[in-house]
Amino acid sequence: MQNNNKASFLLSFIAGLLCSTAVLADSIVTPNTRETIDKTSGINRPKISPQFNITDVFTPKPPTEKDNPEIYFSADEVENNQELSLITAKGNVEIIRDNITVKADKVIYNQKEDTITAIGNVVLLDDTGDVVFSDYAELSDKMTRGEMENIKIIMADKTRVAARSFRRDSDDKKIMNYAVYTPCDSCRETSPLWQIKAKKVEHDAEDQDVHYQNATIEVKGVPVFYTPFMSHPDPTVKRRSGFLFPKISSNSYLGGAIQPQYFWNISDNEDILFNPILSSDKGLVYGGIYNKYFTRGHISASGTFLRDPDTKEDRGNLFAYGRYEVNDFWVADTEINYASDNAYLKDLSLPKDDDTWLTSRASLQGFDNRNYAALEAYYYKILSYDLRNANKPTVIPLFSYENISDPNRYGAYNKNTFGFASVSHDEGDSSQRMTMINSWNLPYTSPYGEKYKLVASLKSDLYYVNDYRYEENPVYDGTVGRVFPQVGLEWRLPFIRSTETSSQILEPIVVAAFAPNQSNKADKIPNEDSQDVELNDTNILNLDRYSGYDRNDVGSRISYGINWSSYGQRFGRTSFLLAQSYEFKKDESFAEADGQDGNLTDYVGRIYASPNEYFDMNFRFKLDKEDYKLTYSELSSSMGPRILKLYLSYIFFQANETSSVQYREREELYSSLRADLTKNWSISLYNRQDMTKDGGSLEKGALLTYEDECTKVVFNVEKDNSNDPNYEGDFSFGATFFLKTLGGVGTE
Repeated sequence: MQNNNKASFLLSFIAGLLCSTAVLADSIVTPNTRETIDKTSGINRPKISPQFNITDVFTPKPPTEKDNPEIYFSADEVENNQELSLITAKGNVEIIRDNITVKADKVIYNQKEDTITAIGNVVLLDDTGDVVFSDYAELSDKMTRGEMENIKIIMADKTRVAARSFRRDSDDKKIMNYAVYTPCDSCRETSPLWQIKAKKVEHDAEDQDVHYQNATIEVKGVPVFYTPFMSHPDPTVKRRSGFLFPKISSNSYLGGAIQPQYFWNISDNEDILFNPILSSDKGLVYGGIYNKYFTRGHISASGTFLRDPDTKEDRGNLFAYGRYEVNDFWVADTEINYASDNAYLKDLSLPKDDDTWLTSRASLQGFDNRNYAALEAYYYKILSYDLRNANKPTVIPLFSYENISDPNRYGAYNKNTFGFASVSHDEGDSSQRMTMINSWNLPYTSPYGEKYKLVASLKSDLYYVNDYRYEENPVYDGTVGRVFPQVGLEWRLPFIRSTETSSQILEPIVVAAFAPNQSNKADKIPNEDSQDVELNDTNILNLDRYSGYDRNDVGSRISYGINWSSYGQRFGRTSFLLAQSYEFKKDESFAEADGQDGNLTDYVGRIYASPNEYFDMNFRFKLDKEDYKLTYSELSSSMGPRILKLYLSYIFFQANETSSVQYREREELYSSLRADLTKNWSISLYNRQDMTKDGGSLEKGALLTYEDECTKVVFNVEKDNSNDPNYEGDFSFGATFFLKTLGGVGTE
């Protein structure tokens, strides 16, 4: 809960619009706006971040090693009265002491009392960037105390403050009388868009509080809010219990809702944020966030709970994360992600509402030079309607250990991996796996620039399987083992060409893998971790193309490809990869699982192009080896300047109904457009479309934004759909209002 922005003393005025309390003794973070990419829509949304504070005015740096910093004068005329110890400087006077510079028409310096009196066109500057203008100033105590009259202040972020008088005492108490504050551009002829006036502003450094008397917010010179007294912590207070700004929202499930927030600072390393939701349609939703920090770790947890008044069902969620460094070698962490039902996160517009499933895990990891060990456990909560019939696994424990030896005089090294996994399913089947992989690796670069890598490995598996059925085979219970040797050789030869404008690299690649054509024993060994079977640009040149251990990449093959890249000397980059494999046996496991037939696989590739800052494209594809039709494609691209920027994301999977791993056709397009309508108005639109037969819009939304130098207003509307017949889709609308350096109210 940081509290260090430019105008934190002004937060209480906005809080007064929302709360009836006379005194706000909290640790509110007073924000200004910035934009970040939303996780769902991919378009800009307003966020808040801390800035400076008005109480920073005339605040010196911490004491330096010099007890009495020297003072420097320059002026058109200087008169030294040694009897009275007075130095009088006239005409273009400039005084520098430590980090403060004073300019004036006339300056009187009392050496005995160490006081400075500045008269006429007084200007104070410090290294923070703040500039103070005044008619008259009296400074003392090494220019850290003083009084000033008719001051005008331009702060480092261009906000403006004016006051009839200003005083800073020895106890670091600052007092402004008849103060006016605005971050807006202002002219003498017109009033700023908004400003805040206060009869008195007092900063009590000892109590770390800022107090106000008779304060008014004005919009275009018209008073819109008044309060006789308010107070809040100053920027030095990092944590203090109190109320924060409430959040306002509206959607199809909750109706209209307001979310008050109370921060309880339990200790310097522990806090709770109470943030229940008061909704018009569903009543009270309990909510809170808990944080606790240790010397070697921390715990964070957030959750909500409601009892639906219509269905009488208890609904809720819990997100928790903890991490603890046991010692210099071992780290323990855990993550809990839970929702009571598939639609709950969407109904309340909570984080992870677009996730297909929620993963909860616990792990203990160890790092020691070239050794790595991990003990883990996993639990899954299915959210996707398409996976409603999935036989959900629970993994406990999952153990893995890896050791890489030091290279010998020839550069060869050994890599040893050991793993154990126990997996059980909701329907009762389970398996335990023990795996060991020992490999010998020899990298070599020839005098001609050729790069070789020779790998010889031996993989050993032992399984105990209970109640496992493969397709139409009988149920299997028992123990089964496998031994799988493999030898691989990789060759690369990069060619480099440089010109005055670009550098190009052309690299042919050949990878040969030799292994026996043995069975994976799929009728006895379940496939728990190797179901993601898709030949693509990321795995075609790997020795083992499977993502897990349950399936071996059996058989011999030769994979070959060409990789080309071009780099501009000043900007721009383009790259291209095209590869294919030749399988010595047509029914090798990975190719068969991917739906490949024949000895040659389909072509896979990748094209990346970013010639300038206005265009960026990444295209991944798979081409049928016979007719060169696309069987898989994935495109992401952004184009245009900020004034008109388009983002596209497209993905296409051809249906696979013949292999052991089957999936339906998927074709989806996501598009978003951001356009500056005028100097102050902009609009953002997005849509995610299912382009398969009987498809439709999955989600869509729009943001309309107005922003000037001191104000920001955002209107957003969203519609979320689902193929779940029990979920009708969620519509939400929000409006957010920000005052620069002050903060805002509205939807998150």
